[in-house]
Amino acid sequence: MTGIRLIASDIDGTILHPDGRITARTVAAFQAARAAGLEVVFVTGRPFRWLTPIQEAFGRLGTVICSNGALVYDLEAERIIESRTLDAATVGEVRRRILQIESGARFAAETPLGLYLEPGFVEPEESHLLEGIEPDELPMERLEAEGTVKLLAKVGTTTSEAFRKAVYPEVSDLVAVTHSAPGVALLEMSCPDVNKAIALERYAEELGLRREEVAAFGDMPNDLEMLSWAGLGCAMGSGHKLAKKAAAAVTGTLEDDGVAQMIERILDGAVPAAGLDDDGGLGRKAQTP
Repeated sequence: MTGIRLIASDIDGTILHPDGRITARTVAAFQAARAAGLEVVFVTGRPFRWLTPIQEAFGRLGTVICSNGALVYDLEAERIIESRTLDAATVGEVRRRILQIESGARFAAETPLGLYLEPGFVEPEESHLLEGIEPDELPMERLEAEGTVKLLAKVGTTTSEAFRKAVYPEVSDLVAVTHSAPGVALLEMSCPDVNKAIALERYAEELGLRREEVAAFGDMPNDLEMLSWAGLGCAMGSGHKLAKKAAAAVTGTLEDDGVAQMIERILDGAVPAAGLDDDGGLGRKAQTP
């Protein structure tokens, strides 16, 4: 086996299919990694309330880094370990600036206690997402009391990358901006010091592990920092072009169980330790067969 001691994986588009399925091969690969003594942590843009597919596939696995690194959740104890939030004044100012650029933008705010959606944020075909939620104007008093883990902005007239390009210069002094939803112009904004890499680095340090001992898997722009930071950053073959550019290796596609392929190779010792070059930088990309 290589020097990898921690496997960190995104969920949607990386191991979770659009129909909510995680394949038996993928489940078996993670179970084999744990049996071999490797640590496993999932690092997702999802709120902790939407971890049902992980629980169904793996049980109460332990710690999950949620909301792009803004919140850390203990699945076993069912409690929030830590969260990094925006205050209501920042949320209101970011919303105001974005509306000056895209007047048709609609917003949602995720807090440690709930999800608040403006009218029009959810499309009619997505009405199932509204269970228990009544769309309304963002409740600033509640956002001040609860803190916003992630602010979402959505438009229907452009792409995520074009939307981010227009918005980022205007709000980058207040928030970090990324996106992860394919086919939807949806921006995800958190505290400036929040991303998956920062949260994963803290988690690895708590375990006494170095970045060279971490393999990370992802597929979208919200994974870029994590893929660049990890000793072995692995982008999905079916992933976003920017994810592939940031990673040290490109796996098979989601349909081909790309994550399982790479974990199997790690356990077999077929992947160079941490995928680093002699200077400690990311080495040449390695394709899985």
